[in-house]
Amino acid sequence: MLEAVTLHAEILWPALLAGLLVLSTHIPLGQEVLNRGIIFLDLAIAQVAAFGLILAGSLGLGDHGDHAALWQKTIAMGAAIIGAMILYQFHRLEARIQEALIGILFMLAATGSMLLLTHDPHGGERLKALLVGQILWVQPIELLGTGMIYALILTIWFTLRERLGGWVFYPLFAVTITLSTQLVGVYLVFASLIIPALATLRLAKPLLPAYLLGIIAYVIGLVLSAYFDLPSGAMIALCLAITAIIYGLVFRRYSVAPSQVGQQCK
Repeated sequence: MLEAVTLHAEILWPALLAGLLVLSTHIPLGQEVLNRGIIFLDLAIAQVAAFGLILAGSLGLGDHGDHAALWQKTIAMGAAIIGAMILYQFHRLEARIQEALIGILFMLAATGSMLLLTHDPHGGERLKALLVGQILWVQPIELLGTGMIYALILTIWFTLRERLGGWVFYPLFAVTITLSTQLVGVYLVFASLIIPALATLRLAKPLLPAYLLGIIAYVIGLVLSAYFDLPSGAMIALCLAITAIIYGLVFRRYSVAPSQVGQQCK
């Protein structure tokens, strides 16, 4: 197994770096999603970003050169920001109504993507790539710009969000999800946002444990996908779920609930 992993080291290290970049923003933003009670916001915005990428390709803007990639990112990001800000207009409604509207947005983006790909001979492959991702084929040079934008997003999130107000979450979230969808696909975006945040939800300081859980899952998932020649995005998502389950079982076994602490003190 070690030989197989070593053989794929040149592919694995950029993929791991991409995963670490994704986790850097998705852990705190995923915790915010749970706090707001709008669990499927990320899935909807990721699907809207995917729709933007497909739209750019359908318009012939994704075929040639560096400018094509820039146009793709711009259109996808614009679509995601518009979708996020539309949902922001309903943020004062109760969570179940917000979730219904989020589901409708997801459905419209998904069906729109299917319609745009109907006459594309490579439509099935493109859709699969956007959903499952192609993290193993990430080039290190691609990560430089993404890393700089993520650094700016994290700076705003941890230093300015209280001053700017709750609305700033939505555009930051849209930009993050758009970039992440291009790196790792819709499914892994959702898994990276929700699973570590959910597993550490009841901790007083969940940030570091959530990061550690995510990193462990990404490392194991990439190693297993290289060894067994399986899709990396799907394997990492599975490892995130399994790692969270194991963590939850261990945490429940060796931790004491706040109510129990109060009873013991009495």
